[in-house]
Amino acid sequence: MGLLSLAIWTPVFFGVVLLALGRDEHARAVRWLALIGAVVSLLITVPLYLQFDASTAAMQFVEKAAWIARFNMNYHLGVDGISLWFVPLTAFITVIVVISAWEAITERVNQYMGAFLILSGLMIGVFSAMDAMLFYVFFEATLIPMYLIIGIWGGPRKIYAAFKFFLYTLLGSLLMLIALIYLYNKAGGSFDIQAWHKLPLAGNVQTLLFFAFFAAFAVKVPMWPVHTWLPDVHVEAPTGGSAVLAAIMLKLGAYGFLRFSMPIAPDASHQWAWLMIALSVVAVIYVGLVAIVQQDMKKLVAYSSVAHMGFVTLGFFIFNDLGVSGGLVQMIAHGFVSGAMFLSIGVLYDRVHSREIASYGGVINTMPKFTAFALLFAMANCGLPATAGFVGEWMVILGAVRANFWLGLAASTALIFGAAYTLWMFKRVYLGPVANEDVRGLTDINGREFLMLSLLAIMVLYMGIHPKPFTDVMDVSVAEFLKHVATSKLN
Repeated sequence: MGLLSLAIWTPVFFGVVLLALGRDEHARAVRWLALIGAVVSLLITVPLYLQFDASTAAMQFVEKAAWIARFNMNYHLGVDGISLWFVPLTAFITVIVVISAWEAITERVNQYMGAFLILSGLMIGVFSAMDAMLFYVFFEATLIPMYLIIGIWGGPRKIYAAFKFFLYTLLGSLLMLIALIYLYNKAGGSFDIQAWHKLPLAGNVQTLLFFAFFAAFAVKVPMWPVHTWLPDVHVEAPTGGSAVLAAIMLKLGAYGFLRFSMPIAPDASHQWAWLMIALSVVAVIYVGLVAIVQQDMKKLVAYSSVAHMGFVTLGFFIFNDLGVSGGLVQMIAHGFVSGAMFLSIGVLYDRVHSREIASYGGVINTMPKFTAFALLFAMANCGLPATAGFVGEWMVILGAVRANFWLGLAASTALIFGAAYTLWMFKRVYLGPVANEDVRGLTDINGREFLMLSLLAIMVLYMGIHPKPFTDVMDVSVAEFLKHVATSKLN
């Protein structure tokens, strides 16, 4: 079994074991087994980076075996510089989520931990799949554990949120399935994604395929105006669910644009780039303004995620190296920063059981250690230099200025809005005198929470100060990708 298969199926195996064996009376053993499974899964992904050859754009760690031979479906895996970092990122966030739920989840602990481990394996499968039907199976299968996580451990309106999440994301994917079937027939009975990249297609066919993929991936990102499901889901989801949703699941849609929409329909992608750029700029500016007026911390960070992911799609569709690389870096950085923001909100919620900004004030007086972490993550969310949040946004802005000065100027307003809503929330929650008895009775973070936040802080600072390991891996693959999408595939 290859490294990618181990990265996919190890967390799934541990998750299934937890579902089969765990009970609440054995919750302590369940938690430790879940942590062992998550850490082992993360360690398996380390050699992917250490053994990766950054000098080639070819797929590496390739595995291929017959899956459903009658329809020429293969168990075909591989990663390149575009997809590599998402594998260890997924495994890392899973470790953090398991630690975060150590005391917060007291009922059905085995099911909660098992669902996250299975979800981790399925998401890694999405980033590794080189067979389109295998991609589709992994892509849709991720909905099941997340649906259960929201529907079982969520807030008062959890059923509504779970259904909204499931229906929005599933309906968009049905059009993608039609596109996959068409391409399968067009390719002479092959689901090989790389073979599809070489198919000559008529202009009108490319346009139809582009919008079929758009229906699936735009909802997942989510792009404006199909983003309305995200705030509701974030508010109702448990803390771990929000962290994984923001840190990893939103990236599945953006990744889909790079693997399907742009290389399969490059002419349509260039033709409709103006629309993608317009929607991205609206997300960056309008959704940033919406975030400013939010009174619920989770909803504010949810809208913040929509605005930050707008940077990603903007970077992709300006079709230059800084934009595409910046979009990829922003996806990875947002994984660390948004996960940290939601987990910080979870630390407060576990103590006060409120996400309303008005319920807090002066937290720095009773939780100084925690406030130091919260300040770092808030600065990263603003895009402060030397934090992970700065690198990708700055690259996208530079790429946008290279394409069009006014576009770069519009994109740069996100830094202003990001600072406005993030610092406004930080001021009201953490600074000033103690606001009420709930805040007065708060206790600072314990050793487990300190470990969880420290790991995230290390990554946020490391990526901000030394982004070279992240960008070096993707440079050659991005150059080859841009060369490919610049070549017309018109039939």
